[in-house]
Amino acid sequence: MSAPVYQVQPLIRPPDCTVSVPGSKSITNRAVLIGALADGESVLEGALASDDTRYMAEAWCRLGIAVRGDGDTGVRVSGQGGTVPAAAADLFVGNAGTAMRFLVAAVCLGHGHFRIDGTARMRQRPIQDELDALAQLGAQCRATDGCPPVTIDADGLAGGRARVRASQSSQFLSAVLLAAPYAARGVELEVAGTAIATPYLDMTIGVMRAFGVAVERDGYRHFRVAPQRYAARRYRIEPDASAAHYFLAAAALCGGRVRVHGLNARSLQGDVAFVDVLEGMGAAVVRGEDFLEVRGGAPLDGIDVDMNAISDTAPTLAALAPFARRPVHIRNIAHVRLQESDRLHAVATELQRLGVTVAELADGLRIEPSAIRPAVIETYDDHRLAMSFALVGLRVPGIGIRDPDCVRKTFPDFFTRLEALRQ
Repeated sequence: MSAPVYQVQPLIRPPDCTVSVPGSKSITNRAVLIGALADGESVLEGALASDDTRYMAEAWCRLGIAVRGDGDTGVRVSGQGGTVPAAAADLFVGNAGTAMRFLVAAVCLGHGHFRIDGTARMRQRPIQDELDALAQLGAQCRATDGCPPVTIDADGLAGGRARVRASQSSQFLSAVLLAAPYAARGVELEVAGTAIATPYLDMTIGVMRAFGVAVERDGYRHFRVAPQRYAARRYRIEPDASAAHYFLAAAALCGGRVRVHGLNARSLQGDVAFVDVLEGMGAAVVRGEDFLEVRGGAPLDGIDVDMNAISDTAPTLAALAPFARRPVHIRNIAHVRLQESDRLHAVATELQRLGVTVAELADGLRIEPSAIRPAVIETYDDHRLAMSFALVGLRVPGIGIRDPDCVRKTFPDFFTRLEALRQ
């Protein structure tokens, strides 16, 4: 039986509203892991409740560390001071990349036998570069053909020096950094090649700093972490910039005004920079101390942009591109082929389904201004495709989103909040 279809209704007037979005998935999963390793109980305010964060929390519970509560009352994490109480566990993390990559490194601090698995798509997503780095620090991890499931025979991390490849995912480097304070001796990491999505490395280091751990660094080439301990604390998680950008894009696309509170240009999240892209296409952007606001109205212009640092927003730019006056060229995001779907191929396929002229490139997309025809969008169990292409339906009638429930991965009530643009 085919998945249900959500029919997006075009807006009858431009939006003029303030939109709230849930807490950041990326910060939530970093903070839960750090809280689990900290000394004492941490309370995470504004934490996201979604599939990805649930997998992380449930994994720690199976490892013997209590994680309870929700984003409204605060998620309480009973840290055990860098120890992993369980001597064995078989963990399932769905298609949550942060949970898989971060947990593999963290359970290396324990003592026992662990296995971490995921969905069929997760079993296609690479992790060998992380395992190679952990092996240099004394860990024993194995994967089949460089992809999950991963088995770990844990006996603590010795520490020392390691070279890390982060050209497929910066999560490999973040994972090692998060576990590094509890290695027996200091950890020095050298990045082999070029790290992608570097704002997420800044985020990792920023959350570590908030819990009392310092990382010395030389740009994105060398990192040093001395033996330290995370300090439990009450920690407020920012609204999710990746979630917010859909609504800000809607203002640019539909000629209205949308404001999102709780974010500013100094956010830990690199995706706040998507407003710079919208500004480059002709939208007006207001950057407040505690909000971001986009005002549309002028026709969107084309743009040629390197989206490597904010690649989660690339499908949204692709969805806006047919409405621009000139072509849009999205560059330097080859790594998104390894995410929840092969996003370059999936986005190109769905744009073609809409009648859009698009060239799928090795590392990006070139999209021509095009008239949109009605279609049902296939989402490939990829939350970002569902949310990005829903924006097209705000302008054009006849747009359906197949399997809308895939947004539960990071933004369970996305479609409910999308309806708030009609107020």
